[in-house]
Amino acid sequence: MLQPLRQPSEAEPGRLGYLAKLPVFFDLRGRRAVLIGGSPGAAWKAELLAAAGAHVDVYAREVGVEMEALLARGAADGFLALHRRGWTPDVLDGAALAVGDFEGEREAESFALVARWSGVPVNVVDKPSYCDFQFGSVVNRSPVVIGISTDGAAPILGQAIRRRIETLLHPSLSSWASLAKTMRERIMDQLPPGLPRRAFWERFADFAFQGRPPEATGSSVEAVLRQIASRPVGSTGRVTLVGAGPGDAELLTLKAVRALQAADVILFDDLVSDDVLELARREAKRLMVGKRGGRASCAQKDINDLMTRLALQGKHVVRLKSGDPMIFGRAGEEIEHLERAGVPVDVVPGITAGIALATTLGVSLTHREMAQSVRFVTGCARTGRLPDDLDWRGLADPHTTAIFYMAGGTAGAIAARLVEEGFCPDTPAVMVSSVSQDDERWAGPISKLGEASDQRNSSKPVIIGVGRVFGRVGQVSLRRDPEPTQRLPAQA
Repeated sequence: MLQPLRQPSEAEPGRLGYLAKLPVFFDLRGRRAVLIGGSPGAAWKAELLAAAGAHVDVYAREVGVEMEALLARGAADGFLALHRRGWTPDVLDGAALAVGDFEGEREAESFALVARWSGVPVNVVDKPSYCDFQFGSVVNRSPVVIGISTDGAAPILGQAIRRRIETLLHPSLSSWASLAKTMRERIMDQLPPGLPRRAFWERFADFAFQGRPPEATGSSVEAVLRQIASRPVGSTGRVTLVGAGPGDAELLTLKAVRALQAADVILFDDLVSDDVLELARREAKRLMVGKRGGRASCAQKDINDLMTRLALQGKHVVRLKSGDPMIFGRAGEEIEHLERAGVPVDVVPGITAGIALATTLGVSLTHREMAQSVRFVTGCARTGRLPDDLDWRGLADPHTTAIFYMAGGTAGAIAARLVEEGFCPDTPAVMVSSVSQDDERWAGPISKLGEASDQRNSSKPVIIGVGRVFGRVGQVSLRRDPEPTQRLPAQA
């Protein structure tokens, strides 16, 4: 037997590596497909074939409720016909492809042999050894269709990959692809090949990935085309302020992931995790702009100027901030600066550290028996000390939960001031660093908060919670990288 010249991993640079299966897209519109079986799995295959425009002949003596429902409502396209009888070799005459769902090996093998003898590509459900082709997971943004195959090894993994891709592709992409299909010939007639045509389609793609349908760009298709065609290369771009959340990439919103995938340049804070950055567009330029308390950081004015300069060069700039941009993220200053420069700016919210703290500990910040309000408070002024103008009397209200940001260095002063305002020294408090990433945790009375803060790893960001709701947590000594048995218990 002929052997491959090299193993898949040894493929030369620039050459296509090993493929377990050839990905092809089969045009079934107006063609006949044969499906044997009436099970739920067969119903799904029938719906898939008909959605692709096929005339599907279903052969089954008995069908399940799923197939009955499909036949009653019809598919998105194509045609479905039920024949209440078993299959015979003649049913394959003129078929473009055949699918069979059989419990027994003998009938599955017989069907596959007859189909191949008839020259019809065949698939036998859940029996890959009899298949000429396989159905993968599908991402449907038709006319954009994405098929995912794991070569039958891990269907659940294929479904997980599909879900990840689904989050990246806004549903409006379907409308943009349809528009591109209708105008392709006109663009080829009106624009010469090479740079002018390529520039047009690149600008078209930029519009398509903004997450808005074509009709939101102009009142008509002609208006959309004029706007795209007249947009000069290098015109004003835009800035998107994106909340990266507390560090866990799973907590990003779908809109945040789409923004990262569409970015030309990403300006990110020092606290943004590598897992979040991993979701960004590979071609995007990444620039760290610091912004961590107690360390050398880029001046806010320099960040503002950099965002503006890049946007005015036509770039889509994503300003990636930990937590939520609108909670102690200086987003207001950035928005005002960009608007004065005429740069469009959007904001994508993220999960702020205070909410992540509550979720991590399993604590409701507004448990109705303990707290009727919650306050998010900055624990550090520009001077590095406690802000002078905080409402300490309000913060010392026993019916209020207080969440202090950027308070690692001022924890002792916060505790002292609250006690001075009448807070009971035994009031529960918690302190967590790198919340949502399984890092240092402490829980105890507020009287011990300053002492605990002195023992923490000062290089990590800290969030502090004070209030009766944290009494459900129980006391935990400061530990770094705790074992599972040392984790704070969840809320009962």
